[in-house]
Amino acid sequence: MSYMAQRVSHFGVTIFTEMTALAQKHQAVNLGQGFPDFPAPDFVKEAAARAVHNDINQYAPRSGLPQLREAVANKVNKHDNLNVTAEDVTILHGATESIFATIMGLVDPGDEVILFEPYYDSYIPSVEFAGGIPRFYTLSAPDWHIDAAELEALFNDKTKMIVINTPHNPTGKVYSHEELQLIADLCQKYDVIAVVDSVYEHIVFDDAKHYTLATFPGMKERTVTISSLGKTFSVTGWKLGWTIAPPDLTQGIVSGHQFITFCSVAPLQAAAAEMFAWAERTGYYEELATMYQKKRDFLLEILNDVGLPTIQPKGTYFAMVDISQLGFANDVEFCRYLTTQVGVAAIPPSAFYQNPADGATVARFTFCKTDEALQEAAVRLRNWQR
Repeated sequence: MSYMAQRVSHFGVTIFTEMTALAQKHQAVNLGQGFPDFPAPDFVKEAAARAVHNDINQYAPRSGLPQLREAVANKVNKHDNLNVTAEDVTILHGATESIFATIMGLVDPGDEVILFEPYYDSYIPSVEFAGGIPRFYTLSAPDWHIDAAELEALFNDKTKMIVINTPHNPTGKVYSHEELQLIADLCQKYDVIAVVDSVYEHIVFDDAKHYTLATFPGMKERTVTISSLGKTFSVTGWKLGWTIAPPDLTQGIVSGHQFITFCSVAPLQAAAAEMFAWAERTGYYEELATMYQKKRDFLLEILNDVGLPTIQPKGTYFAMVDISQLGFANDVEFCRYLTTQVGVAAIPPSAFYQNPADGATVARFTFCKTDEALQEAAVRLRNWQR
């Protein structure tokens, strides 16, 4: 007899857990799971230590420490041209809880939620827990373009929400102004809430620009903007995120949040408020994008050289490669082979599609690693192709 509830029995182990364990077993360079393997900036660690030593160690308010909510509002007002106050900001336990609380607080059973695939793998469970029905728009390589007619065909009177991730994991796509305007028009036409997962907002390359959907005419009142500290400050283990939304949407989010975690880690919230001010003083965001662009360019050159044609990312710290001509049955077989035989781990993106066959001809690599790790991966990949 299994004691597991039916609502979770079909989820299984995430592909990240599986591939990370395989990489550890075979001592592979892990270019699979997207966590930085280099230290967070010294100021970040010092700010956290100060908060702990200053005894900010008890429960934080449900919606977050006031100084952090104010800091987030100031940041987005400056960088994204939003016009929000601290009251519009809710601090949660990472972007993943932010997504879960938003969907649980705003989606009713039978509501339809539009998701772009490939997708971050927590989206579907969040929709299913709320009793919602996911509907899928499949982005296709190499440009991951959105067709207006195909997207509108997914909208109807049951559509409650659309979830957009830009810059987009795993493709590296940065949604264009025209694509976001299309989404804005459809949301207003069909009275739909937009949820924008923007955790890679400061990791954008070349001529790409990150646009904030809530700034489009008519969208502020129907948009939830989500982000977090993890990707920007290389502290994925902190799990500190936030939502920005108008009062009627925030009410639903907070109602869900209070019975999921109630509050997130108090000293890290205090540290985060300092970190935003430090980042503005030092030009940190620009340095972050420059650092990752150099790592991206290095990895793309290696992958292309060894016969893994890349689909150049405009944002995030991920790159997709075309494996269709390599003779593998699918992406899972390729990634397992690469990890066990070559010593370089990648992620099979088929796990991010409703129909795994749609992702069977690509693989995802990450470049959020030390230069030494990327160089070692380069050596192993070149040896493989000799």
